[in-house]
Amino acid sequence: MRRLVCLMGVALAMFGQVFAAETSKPNIIFILADDLGLDGVGCYGSDKHKTPNIDKLAKSGTRFETCYAAPLCGPSRCLLMTGRYAFRTGGLLNQSWRRQGPGAVSANEHPMAKLLKQGGYATGMGGKWRQVGETPRDWGFDEYITDPTAGGWFWQTKHLKNGEEISVPEGTYAPDVVHKFAIDFLQRHKEQPFFFYYSMHHVHGPILKTPDTEKNGRETLYEDNIAYMDKQVGAVVEEVEKLGLREKTLIIFSADNGTALTHPSTIGGKMINGKKASMLEGGSRVPFIASWPGTTPAGAVSKDIVSIADPHATFAELVGVKLPEGFKFDGQSIASQLRGKPGQPRPWAYVQLGQRWFVREQGFKMNEKAELFDMSAAPFEEKLVAKDADTEASKAARSRLSAALADLKPASGKSDDAPPNAKPADKKKKKARKAAKASSAT
Repeated sequence: MRRLVCLMGVALAMFGQVFAAETSKPNIIFILADDLGLDGVGCYGSDKHKTPNIDKLAKSGTRFETCYAAPLCGPSRCLLMTGRYAFRTGGLLNQSWRRQGPGAVSANEHPMAKLLKQGGYATGMGGKWRQVGETPRDWGFDEYITDPTAGGWFWQTKHLKNGEEISVPEGTYAPDVVHKFAIDFLQRHKEQPFFFYYSMHHVHGPILKTPDTEKNGRETLYEDNIAYMDKQVGAVVEEVEKLGLREKTLIIFSADNGTALTHPSTIGGKMINGKKASMLEGGSRVPFIASWPGTTPAGAVSKDIVSIADPHATFAELVGVKLPEGFKFDGQSIASQLRGKPGQPRPWAYVQLGQRWFVREQGFKMNEKAELFDMSAAPFEEKLVAKDADTEASKAARSRLSAALADLKPASGKSDDAPPNAKPADKKKKKARKAAKASSAT
């Protein structure tokens, strides 16, 4: 009898471990703002912009100070979905993801949403699916809503919903259509694990009025758009709380590239160095806030370097899905940090746009020309360090970062010589002009 009781105790303990492992899988909501640098978020020190709901999210979780995306929308979204660097996938420029040839193809990758589906998750996305090939469904999303065109999305009357074109009344604010779809998805899937990719329109241009513009009296439309973005983030959190799922849900807020070209702001009176589309700090450094109450330390600030490639590996670990062997991934899981443990922080982040790139560690960065920069005053300043001016610290950094680039070999990967904002046809035109020039010279 004593042995039977002991065996039952072991069995119950094992069952408890399995049950705990299953119930520890969080729902995941990944909110991606568009064209939002650190200077657009209150809790990152913005002098001008107030984001009380995003700040509250940071207080309920962990704010990562040094996260890097690509400097443009398309390459960042490819990096996020695949967990792989651009020279491996072909997602190098804004249009190259959707072009035949160099662009990333879902069949050649192991997309984030497909991995989560393997883990039993319902998957959905809403919002911007721009510079992207195929459809969200091809990339693993069961349900989606997005814009049918690349521009004019703020007051669109037509949307693509699960592959079908739908019409909405004239004057309908497109971000509200997306938001309504997101809330409906959460409500319908509250009884099962879910992943929702909320790809926001804000604060990408054109900067137009919002439904709150007439009543809020803010100084500029840009401030108005920041406020509306923040309001929608707050509404997502509020809905998750209403559904009784807050402690079961990991919510991450980030952005696809750094400071917008036309609306830079300041932090502590200082302007961030660089903007969107540049290889300076302001082009790719973005906010990254993770909140999972009861699991993620509340009010914590982490200096660990994070890449937009990392959610791919992180979600796979949290869900318990094993990544395919023999396939090169570049994301590094931060699941341990989300649970309040030290984990194994990445030593550096890699950033690429077209045929330009750099590796960035805490104090230094090195670009494709093997130029080394002192980043001790980042994000406000970066100083070129000449070899003949090397200190012990810079000399060691030069060695580390050179080795990192030699290991990556980005120059031997996929390339794309179209300009960053080229349309798919521009590359062909460029080649035709080169051919005509060569012909006339002979």
